[in-house]
Amino acid sequence: MFKRIWTIFKRDFKVNVKDFLSLYILIMPILFGVLINVFAPGINDTTVNLALIEGENEQQVTYLEQFADVEVFESESEIENRVEDRDALIGIIPEDEGYYIMTQGNESEWVIDYAKLLNGLYEAGVNVEDSNVELVELGQTVPPLKKMLVNGAILFISILGGMLIALNMVEEKVDNTLSAINVTPTSRTTFILGKSVIGVLLTIFGTAAIIFITGFGEINILQMMLIILMTSLLSILVGFIQGVTNTDIISAASSIKLLFLPLIAGVLAVEILSDFWQPFFYWDPFYWAYKGSDMILSQNGTWTQILSYSGIVLALCGAVYVILAPRIKRGLK
Repeated sequence: MFKRIWTIFKRDFKVNVKDFLSLYILIMPILFGVLINVFAPGINDTTVNLALIEGENEQQVTYLEQFADVEVFESESEIENRVEDRDALIGIIPEDEGYYIMTQGNESEWVIDYAKLLNGLYEAGVNVEDSNVELVELGQTVPPLKKMLVNGAILFISILGGMLIALNMVEEKVDNTLSAINVTPTSRTTFILGKSVIGVLLTIFGTAAIIFITGFGEINILQMMLIILMTSLLSILVGFIQGVTNTDIISAASSIKLLFLPLIAGVLAVEILSDFWQPFFYWDPFYWAYKGSDMILSQNGTWTQILSYSGIVLALCGAVYVILAPRIKRGLK
């Protein structure tokens, strides 16, 4: 049995690395991780950008770097060209005995006021040590936006695993090898398990790639794998049903995109809606998977909570299996 499962997996893998769409799905987790790192801000990142003349006042540059992102340029004309770019950047230019603030004109008022305040504090010689402000930390050590993007990307990868299975099933139908399985020693269960391996491995590989690329390597990996494996069961089921009911790759890929709707609904429910609306999303396995993954990424989830969420996801996937199993069996005949 295991030898036949391995044989089916090897065939799928060889086919996938030769097909552009399947290969793109295989490397997409790495692309997700890199893009999240590039565009997601850190917990201490600032959205205020300042431009100063290089070598004019190194002490001023050092001071302002404590509170904003500072870029230095060789001349005032270079700063003017940079300020005219599409992003919001404020130039601080020396003039006579003081400075003037260079803006493009479409910057937010608070950004301009903040730049004026920082420059004023510098000229007044005010340091951080002179403040009587007390810092109160609420324990938030993970960038909220980055955590949300990583969480959503991980669940997205589980759907891609189902899409990969659907593409492989369509390929079997195109080659007229699907019906031939029934006259071989390979049982239907062995065939389903063999076809599922590529999707499960993509989910595991994709999750690990995103986690380590984005710097979440210190989380409880076992907890995360449990949540993702439970969620991937749903993607596998939908992948099989779309694979056996569609006759071309485009329609199969388009059909499985319907899973994005409950995924997005679960994310929005957790991140935006109040507690009053939460029960309306208890039917959504991605809702529970997202809540579990959020706790894991925040490193405050207990095994009791993770097992509870995983159990709910498993129960919902079981209900989906009861509904889809007859259609899958008919499609494999």
